[in-house]
Amino acid sequence: MTKIFLYNTLTKKKEVFKPVKKKEATLYYCGPTVYWTQHIGNLRGSTCADLAVRVFRYNGYEVKYARNYTDVGHLSSDADTGEDKMEKRAKTEAITPNEIAEKYIHVYEQDVRDLNLLEPNFKPRATECVTEMIDMVKTLLDKGFAYQTKLAIYFDVTKAKKYTELSGQKLEDQISGAGAGEVSDPEKKHSADFVLWFFRTGSHANALQFWPSPFSSPAVENGNGFPGWHIECSAMSKKFLGETIDVHMGGIEHVPIHHTNEIAQSEAANGVKFANYWLHNEHLLANNTKMSKSQGTGFSLSEIKEKGFDPLALKYFFLGAHYRSKQNFTWEAMEAAQKGLEHLRNQVRQLMNDKKGGVVKKYQKQFFESINDDLNTPQALAILQALLKSDSKDADKLATALNFDQVLGLKLDTLVEQVIPEEIKLLAKDRDLARKAKNFSESDRLRAQLEDKGYVVEDGADGTRVYRK
Repeated sequence: MTKIFLYNTLTKKKEVFKPVKKKEATLYYCGPTVYWTQHIGNLRGSTCADLAVRVFRYNGYEVKYARNYTDVGHLSSDADTGEDKMEKRAKTEAITPNEIAEKYIHVYEQDVRDLNLLEPNFKPRATECVTEMIDMVKTLLDKGFAYQTKLAIYFDVTKAKKYTELSGQKLEDQISGAGAGEVSDPEKKHSADFVLWFFRTGSHANALQFWPSPFSSPAVENGNGFPGWHIECSAMSKKFLGETIDVHMGGIEHVPIHHTNEIAQSEAANGVKFANYWLHNEHLLANNTKMSKSQGTGFSLSEIKEKGFDPLALKYFFLGAHYRSKQNFTWEAMEAAQKGLEHLRNQVRQLMNDKKGGVVKKYQKQFFESINDDLNTPQALAILQALLKSDSKDADKLATALNFDQVLGLKLDTLVEQVIPEEIKLLAKDRDLARKAKNFSESDRLRAQLEDKGYVVEDGADGTRVYRK
């Protein structure tokens, strides 16, 4: 296997990937909170996780990939304050939280299909894994890492080893800094302590989603409550991938709170390292500002499609920037991405013939080096273009481009699978004859006829090429 280098947020440097188990890679991605349609910034994160899965598989690893759905416990603030996002949306739409989850999971799954993202091995919902969350909270209480108040069960961050290692923040600033005097629970020990389990009392007395638990509180019956957001990913990751995983991915915004808390509670409960490599994608901006629904820039994939863009043009746009770089979305950039994707498709179509080619090793080596250098897709696309402009045989170029597309996921193989009917082949042949005879009116008429039948016509040195629109 070729070495894979990944930038690890935990160590702040690029490292050689060394799996927990030989030839196997376990990867967990913090999936969406399904209270609303995901904007394309969220979809960029999903695409980055898919890219990592594809790179590992391209390198011969068996990949176990989990991408979760948060359908309870994520409050309007990542720091355990505000209203549950699922319940807030449920009230707005006058349906149940479960119906909200079903509705927006359906939208998200259509989006990821449109982007040609691979199906994960596991797609757990938080509400399906509450038992595992309760077990982990109980373990943390038993080990002395957590404590209970009348309102909730908290993780005591002062008990965690290297609590701020991922974020690089100073723990004393988090405990005694801004907001320390604004803690809504007077029994909470430190402002940075985070909730593992909310009791159905206080501001959550009317919570729509709640479960019985073994935790007793004088304010509720049967320990009724719901899990905190952070414990959910720790429990689901452990259930489906094991106590120590290879790679954990998510957006850069998760570093200071969510992922920091995941590490603390997982390692305290399990007694082993949680994840060996932490990969974080940067933000997608809109017109050089943060994407915002209120500002009308929280664009969805359906909006992209409604404007006539191919969803894969958005994916092509994503691939044009490194995942750790901020990327700026504009409609002009989308138009350029659409043209770039169409140009690539046309290049591939021009390579079609009956001959079977082989992968050009020179370019494959360069491609490996680029994608294995911290998932460098801009460089990978440049190598693909260098291949297509090279003097390699067409059949070999085609075989190599399709090989690269195992990582890029642009569905180039569907171009090859097109079967051109005999009627269309004959019309194209007649058009060639008309062009050679300089009968341009007849040539134009036949072009129009082909286009009316749903085919794009290209003229090249070797004659007319046609393919489906």
